[in-house]
Amino acid sequence: MNFLITGAAGFLGSSLANHLAREGHQVRGLDDLSTGDPKSLAPDVHFTRGDVSDRPKLWTLLQEVDVVYHLAARVSVPESVLYPRDYNNVNVGGAVALMEAMRDVGVRRVVLASSGAVYGDLGNQPLKESVTPNPRSPYAVSKLAAEYYVRTIGGLWGIETLSLRIFNAYGPGQHLPASHPPVVPHYLKQALRGGTLVAHGDGNQTRDYVYVDDVVSALVAAATAPNLNGLTLNVGSGKETSIRELVKVVKDATGSDAEVLFNSQISSGVSRLCADLTLATQKLNYKPSISLSEGLRLTLNRDPRFK
Repeated sequence: MNFLITGAAGFLGSSLANHLAREGHQVRGLDDLSTGDPKSLAPDVHFTRGDVSDRPKLWTLLQEVDVVYHLAARVSVPESVLYPRDYNNVNVGGAVALMEAMRDVGVRRVVLASSGAVYGDLGNQPLKESVTPNPRSPYAVSKLAAEYYVRTIGGLWGIETLSLRIFNAYGPGQHLPASHPPVVPHYLKQALRGGTLVAHGDGNQTRDYVYVDDVVSALVAAATAPNLNGLTLNVGSGKETSIRELVKVVKDATGSDAEVLFNSQISSGVSRLCADLTLATQKLNYKPSISLSEGLRLTLNRDPRFK
């Protein structure tokens, strides 16, 4: 098959692109390299640097494409609080521009990478796709808005759409910005260097940490599985892990005795977050297979930054 992946040089995008290329598919990648690294892509991925809102460039890249994976986005929750307009422009405007270009060229299926963050702070866990989202950040709002735009435009123009709400993905190659880094690689780095593991709040807040290979398996299945049009599916591990538990697993994986500091002055975000995978199992035969402890071991072994 022929694929276009936006955000192809990013953490999830490069993992997906390289997997599809190994399977013998034709893969085109687009990324503005604001956070991505083109060196993470295999040589047989046809990479183009550019903006996802550049419709003339999209018209060229979309020729003869069977399925588009739309992964291009800004993804930092704290950053989105500071720059909500930027998150709206990229995450919402980029999705709309892509859908317009797909309509113009005649591409018939798109898979949107959304986020478990759209749920916000809801009581009962695990979270089913049928609950009403309660987004708590501009990032989460932008992802939910993109879902609605993609599904609505797809319905109007005859494009098959699927939104995957991906929970806290981690694994080798995850971007580690200087400010607001993702918690898993940040904790691994701190533990290995003998630094302090800082937990926001009391550390009892939970998240659903899913290894990158499991996410890629769901994305791959989404390209060809039948009867998906207009759906939204959760992609996670289905396991609820507190920050305190994550600290313990990180220390075990690294053999570290790093000090842990709980900072009650910084918000811990939503209190609980865990994916109900019933629908993804039914529709994609999605069965995550990598535990958190195994995923951390694989990350340490496969990511040269942790050697």
